[in-house]
Amino acid sequence: MTEQSATPRISADLTGRVALVTGAARGLGRAIAVCLARAGAKVACVDIKLDVLAETVGIIRSAGGTAEAWECDVTDSARVNQVVDEVVGKWECIHILVNNAGVTRDNVLVRMKDEQWDAVLNTNLKGTFLFTRAASRFMMKARFGRIINIASVSGLTGNPGQANYSASKAGIVGLTRTAAKELASRNVTVNAIAPGFIATEMTAALGDDILQEVKKRIPLGRLGDPQDVADAVLFLASEAASFITGIVLTVDGGLTA
Repeated sequence: MTEQSATPRISADLTGRVALVTGAARGLGRAIAVCLARAGAKVACVDIKLDVLAETVGIIRSAGGTAEAWECDVTDSARVNQVVDEVVGKWECIHILVNNAGVTRDNVLVRMKDEQWDAVLNTNLKGTFLFTRAASRFMMKARFGRIINIASVSGLTGNPGQANYSASKAGIVGLTRTAAKELASRNVTVNAIAPGFIATEMTAALGDDILQEVKKRIPLGRLGDPQDVADAVLFLASEAASFITGIVLTVDGGLTA
């Protein structure tokens, strides 16, 4: 991550807020965690890869921020509840939840194995549900919360070879809109961000030839930067978005326009 991409490009003051970010070890999750910390939030960085997660925590602390690492398989309900309880026990509350953890197991539909389907749906969709359920209980009591779910344009348009991934992200959209209606009376907003093609390790694996073709389909003519998504998260987590709930914000360079 470059210094430029680690620095928020919008102004928001999250001093006194506690944020929990899943999938914070690298890519979008790391950019989001660093961005929220730079805005003043204490950040609970959650990931299954504790050794890599330590790098994210180190980046935040070296810049003067506050962060702690929690190892967690987001599909493990008992562990999810334990992590949320531990974060609340340490910092008294969770004000901001960013459900970012996700995996891909691409294959065409007729060749997709049960385990490929289950791995993606369990991590992407069930993990989002489990953390939303656990954290929202504390947010409802506090009568404040910001839940931001990372979906994908694949969940809006579908994508060949990604029936499992597209279904999981479409499910996140439905979960977001339902949770927004259920939690609004307790001043908890729930929104989703649907990134397009963002320059991460996941997209780099597609190869240069495919990425060049992808860029031709994007009206802005480039891949997004992780900070493009992190800034959108920062906005939705801020007081400036206090009257926004149940929306899906696309960050895709015009791909779905």
